[in-house]
Amino acid sequence: MAETKISIEKLYKIFGPRPQSVLAAVQQGMSKQELLEEHDHVLGLKDINIEVSAREISVIMGLSGSGKSTLIRHINRLIEPTSGRIMVNGRDVLAMTREELIEVRRHSISMVFQRFGLHVHKTVAENAAYGLAIQGMPIGEAKQQSRKWLDRVGLSGFENHYPSQLSGGMQQRVGLARALATDADILLMDEPFSALDPLIRTDMQQVLLGLQEELHKTIVFITHDLDEALRLGDSIAILRDGALIQQGNPQDIILHPADDYIFDFVKDINRGRVIEARSVMTPGEGIDGPSVAHNLVLDEALQAVSAAGTDRAKVVDGEGKAIGSISLKQIIDAMARPAEESEQEARYR
Repeated sequence: MAETKISIEKLYKIFGPRPQSVLAAVQQGMSKQELLEEHDHVLGLKDINIEVSAREISVIMGLSGSGKSTLIRHINRLIEPTSGRIMVNGRDVLAMTREELIEVRRHSISMVFQRFGLHVHKTVAENAAYGLAIQGMPIGEAKQQSRKWLDRVGLSGFENHYPSQLSGGMQQRVGLARALATDADILLMDEPFSALDPLIRTDMQQVLLGLQEELHKTIVFITHDLDEALRLGDSIAILRDGALIQQGNPQDIILHPADDYIFDFVKDINRGRVIEARSVMTPGEGIDGPSVAHNLVLDEALQAVSAAGTDRAKVVDGEGKAIGSISLKQIIDAMARPAEESEQEARYR
């Protein structure tokens, strides 16, 4: 069972002059709109319960105003909750003194922001070394240590440039290098790629996945883009109006949307490029013949089974052990849009 790195329990955030006075009403079911109209308070988060596993990328997604950026800022207490509990590495963040919280921010948790958050008057090397300098490392040593991370994110040779001399993608690489240089085991990434052009954004996603394959950080990644969430996330939590609607692995969310809201998110996804063979196979070991890997997406599984000249293949795990079988019909059915789509789409017309 995966180790839990961050645990968020019964978290509420209400913005306004007297949040505690309206907390009970929200806990009893008052809606975001009712809270605003009747009490002139804004509901940021409502009864959030999420566990973030160690060494995985946990994506929190939702539309603008869903509460996702508010949520991530609770983890390192940039925002104080109205009610709830937040555990990081087994410690209660809300019980920490100011000094303890500063130490956690310096050594255990790094953050990458949407708008880069670079110091315009500092060079690339100085920006990348900033977190180490805050930890107390001499600036010369900090710059030297940060150089390896600048090299890892593809910025070797740009150490003496200033942020204004870099493209948006290059600036975000500096932000990523700065976060990695502190050796924090938790990275909070608040829509870090949303301000980038599509091609640069895809490139940065690949950089992150490459680094994660080696470093195995615990990453909480905020996005409003489902394609990005599916590409990066080991798990996904979807928020709406401050409430958690569904959480699970990408396969579960695509195949089993919790309600119409989630269905609307996933209905246009190219299922053949996302759903894996293991998600639609028939479990079991009693089949011979050609095999496909359990994590092969359906587009590739279809090609493999067809090329083998058969209508069924065994599905094997990472060690080559048979764990089930999959047929051409199962693949084609899973790649098609859900049968209930026409009924559900009618609700949005």
